[in-house]
Amino acid sequence: MDLTKDIQHFYFLGIGGIGMSALARYFHGRGYQVSGYDRTPSPLTHELEAEHIAISYEDEVETVKDLLRANTLVVRTPAVPEDSAIYTYLREQGFTIYKRAEVLGIVTRQMKALCVAGTHGKTTTSTLMAHLMQCNAFLGGISMNYDTNLLLNKESDLVVVEADEYDRSFHHLTPYMSVVTAVDADHLDIYGTAEAYRDAFAHYTSLITGALVMKKGIALQPRLQPGVKCYTYSMTEPADFYADNIRVADGQIRFDFHTPSETLTDLLLGVPVWVNIENAVAAMAVAWLNGVTADSLRSGLASFRGVLRRFNIHVNTPKVAYIDDYAHHPQEIATAIDSIRRLYPERKLIGVFQPHLYTRTRDFAAGFTKVLGTLDECILLPIYPARELPIPGVTSEMLGGQVVQKKDLVAELKKRAAQATQPIVILTVGAGDIDRLVPDITNALNE
Repeated sequence: MDLTKDIQHFYFLGIGGIGMSALARYFHGRGYQVSGYDRTPSPLTHELEAEHIAISYEDEVETVKDLLRANTLVVRTPAVPEDSAIYTYLREQGFTIYKRAEVLGIVTRQMKALCVAGTHGKTTTSTLMAHLMQCNAFLGGISMNYDTNLLLNKESDLVVVEADEYDRSFHHLTPYMSVVTAVDADHLDIYGTAEAYRDAFAHYTSLITGALVMKKGIALQPRLQPGVKCYTYSMTEPADFYADNIRVADGQIRFDFHTPSETLTDLLLGVPVWVNIENAVAAMAVAWLNGVTADSLRSGLASFRGVLRRFNIHVNTPKVAYIDDYAHHPQEIATAIDSIRRLYPERKLIGVFQPHLYTRTRDFAAGFTKVLGTLDECILLPIYPARELPIPGVTSEMLGGQVVQKKDLVAELKKRAAQATQPIVILTVGAGDIDRLVPDITNALNE
């Protein structure tokens, strides 16, 4: 399908989303007129506006009438509700409307797609993979190396893509190779059961045309096409690709990387977070399979600077450290806590969690309660609803811990830091808008 035939203008409903903004940048960079709507301004929408992409923040039909014409293609994200005034108007006027995943699938079929799927680790793994391979990439986060979520290299026929399982979006992709990191149940508002969730991943593997690289031991039964190769990876046990001889010292992590035919010794991990060893093994496996040399893997891994909101250390003094992370699933929070305990074993850990979605809070309440109970102190923000309406009885209070309003959080953390009688670590986690508070928390703690 020639997506851009006779199209001059792309209009993005929910343009401020991390995946939507990458597509908007892609088409804008190719010379198309691009504009869009989002509910609230953010640092990302401000960046798009600085790149001369027009954005409105009012869900009112008058804001789009002058922008749209017959040769407009509309791209939408499921985060925009069905009853949105603009969305309703666009449907009634008969505009061609595609989901983000459909457009991404069409665009990436023009190249060899190297996809990363899984409940956890997608963004860091895909960003590192793109960094190692210096290829095109549509990323699910902002690369700290390049300060963007879109990487373009006209000399490469490879494109790294984060394969999002929400709403079965990844079924629109045609992966040449794919990593699958985990299949721990999530998005049960869409899938209903853990079995249906895993079945969606099994179907996804049937779309792969070259090779699957899956974490050893996960509960996934691939449905591979004839001729598609399957490899395993691990950081805890031998596999086709694995790490061992892991050393943590002086704020650095080093390890050896084993491939089916060679071993790279004493690699330095650019972002010294324990879980990134596993992400690195997955990313290096795909890079190695695509011919990246040992020297390039070594230098690329050491120079990797990570992803915005993936275990970013904003304050690091003898008295207080402050770390922010996108974790919003019980297992992701547990991983962040484990990494902090390894980095700061003697410090008191204060965690702040903003639950994301009423359905996720309800479905994983027991898991959240258990993992948050491993913190020394737990602070909760009210649930971030995103696309959902409230569910009676589902609140942050059901997870235990002290609930603090967002407007009061900075002062609360500043007070706790000032009153601390021992060195502390403060961790903020969540996929909502808690990230808007990071600069103010950082400034308050630095004072």
